[in-house]
Amino acid sequence: MFLSENRFERDDLVLALGGGVVGDLAGFTAAIYLRGLPLIQVPTTLLSQIDSSVGGKTGINLATGKNLAGAFHQPAAVFIDTETLVSLPPRELVSGFCEMVKQALMADSSLFEMTVACLQKQAQDEGLLLSPEFEELIAAQCSFKASIVANDERESTSRTDTKSRRVLNFGHTTAHALETITNYRYFRHGEAVGYGMLVAGELSRNLGLIDSGTHDSLRNAVRLCGPLPRADHLDTNQITGALKHDKKSVGGQINWVLLEGIGRPKIVEGRLISAKSLRHSLREGLRQQESF
Repeated sequence: MFLSENRFERDDLVLALGGGVVGDLAGFTAAIYLRGLPLIQVPTTLLSQIDSSVGGKTGINLATGKNLAGAFHQPAAVFIDTETLVSLPPRELVSGFCEMVKQALMADSSLFEMTVACLQKQAQDEGLLLSPEFEELIAAQCSFKASIVANDERESTSRTDTKSRRVLNFGHTTAHALETITNYRYFRHGEAVGYGMLVAGELSRNLGLIDSGTHDSLRNAVRLCGPLPRADHLDTNQITGALKHDKKSVGGQINWVLLEGIGRPKIVEGRLISAKSLRHSLREGLRQQESF
């Protein structure tokens, strides 16, 4: 191991310069070496700037599922330079935009409207990434996530309130299954979350939790993020099989984060969702975005 070969000591630190995978790997290494080294996160992708660098979760994937090995290890500092975003390829931006929509849907109408307005500007190619309003949006997104983490750092499985860290998993149940069955090589993480939100929106509507207006707002926000890779060709049986290995399961039961409205997440036990409703929602959610 690099740290051992270079004789790192307890007062040395690990600096993670890169996207979410780099941050997770560096963070996990810092968490377990010498029982914990200081960590500094310098995220360079949009997704890592507003999500993975904030909150202290570190993890690596196993063949059976996403982030099944990991640790909680809070960074000593996070440094964000939004100018790094200009160099990102379009798919990385789409991935980050999807995570922005996810957090905004969990937060409140103010952050949601702020996020949608910026996405509309980006769609018109009006120089969003270097604008002061986009810096403000990133700061607001980080502030929201930090407030959730401060209230429930280790994601207590007993909590179901709207301030539980579990609500940040909106869209992730399906997303992790999609990533697993495609061996983490087909989707960017945020792209999979985009589809996961569409599926969760379908489930929320089918259960009568949201009306058609809220459902349309969700779908339009995901559409503004940009095109997603095709997903309607994926095997529904494989997806439902992968769902059973979701690391968020409690007592062998999948818990879904759904919506009752903007800023009103609701944790729903999987037993309350029929197999028929799940399959229908998967089919509808995975076919609603244009392919590249």
